[in-house]
Amino acid sequence: MIKFIDLFAGTGGIRLAMEQACLELGIDAECVFSSEIDKNACISYELNFGENPYSDIKEVNEFPDFDFLLAGFPCQSFSYAGKRKGFGDIRGTLFFDIERILNQKKPNYLLLENVRGLTTHNKGRTYQTIKEKLEAIGYSVDYLLLNSSNYDVPQNRVRIYILGVMNRKLNITLNSDLGAADTHKFKLSTDNFQASLFEEEKIKPKTVKNILEKNPDSKYICSPDFTSKLKNVVGSDFTQLNGCRLIDYRGGNSLHSWELGVKGICTPNEIEFMNLLISNRRKKIFGTHQDGKRLTRDQIETFYHAKDFNKVTLSLIKKGYLSCYDGQYNPVCGNMSFEVFKFLDPEGISITLTASDSNRLGIVQNNVARRITPRECARLQGYPDTYKLLENDSAVYKQMGNGVSVPVVKAVLQDFIEHNIKNS
Repeated sequence: MIKFIDLFAGTGGIRLAMEQACLELGIDAECVFSSEIDKNACISYELNFGENPYSDIKEVNEFPDFDFLLAGFPCQSFSYAGKRKGFGDIRGTLFFDIERILNQKKPNYLLLENVRGLTTHNKGRTYQTIKEKLEAIGYSVDYLLLNSSNYDVPQNRVRIYILGVMNRKLNITLNSDLGAADTHKFKLSTDNFQASLFEEEKIKPKTVKNILEKNPDSKYICSPDFTSKLKNVVGSDFTQLNGCRLIDYRGGNSLHSWELGVKGICTPNEIEFMNLLISNRRKKIFGTHQDGKRLTRDQIETFYHAKDFNKVTLSLIKKGYLSCYDGQYNPVCGNMSFEVFKFLDPEGISITLTASDSNRLGIVQNNVARRITPRECARLQGYPDTYKLLENDSAVYKQMGNGVSVPVVKAVLQDFIEHNIKNS
């Protein structure tokens, strides 16, 4: 019997993975304590596990005996998407509550999950601090960096899994693997699929098309106005949107607000001007600013050669696509105005789900442009359809963006349990 506690439990993804892993290994498991401070997450947890974990771990001092500590501790402090304040941020200091509990109870095993940025934050010193504090308690510690897309979860999601064993050598047979960084690289890496030993069919890894609902609610279909704007750009074949980003400050496979006419219809020359500005302002000859710099008329006319500079720029400024300060021009970016900021490629993998953006990921299904549903978000994290979701869509999008990929955690725990508990 493995008795475990589930800290920063969220909607219970790590608990679910532990229960699945132990079931397959024929080991009894019991969650003896769980803690989560987000009330909507607690409702989801109770809906699926029959207990409400609501508590502030900083205020909990008494714990039942347990063998295994599980914690997906808050990651915003180390995330590339956040400000990366680390231990200078109060959320980062929640690790020290884990340390406090480990010191108090000294369980034999631990698993901590976080974002990959934890390994590089503060030039690696943040992870080193965590490792040293765990070792000081008596744990042998190592970590894995794993991509969900390698575990039949069609999402590019790299996370760190820190593992520890008390007072003896840690044994793990899995190896870190960052996997494919995007759909294009994923497709290249899976060109040669493993042939089945018993059939001529080939075993293909799961892609976005495998997680789509067959009959999603019509409320997820893009609005008529947005659909009309998309149609003006791509025509009647919406599959051209597969893999396309809707973003104003990058080029590549992207659609921009001026192409869609979000702030007003643009002429072909105005669209060409903005697209050339976007693609050229990032060139090193104009500076090394991460997202490009403001350009003067002389600089712009090195790549925009039409003789209507004044007419085009005045019109774009009036419509709100372009700004001009001290004779320097810059696009006015309005990325939050798009109903969908990325259309997923059904033949590939999803970008990393986040709490703030999961509700604006899109898909083209049966030539209809729509947002992905909460259930599809759950599937992109490897939650089984037996897992019950709240009727509060916004809460579920947030929960799944914050959650773990269940099959990855399950694989890590199976390997860990097999080589450190079951056969020890």
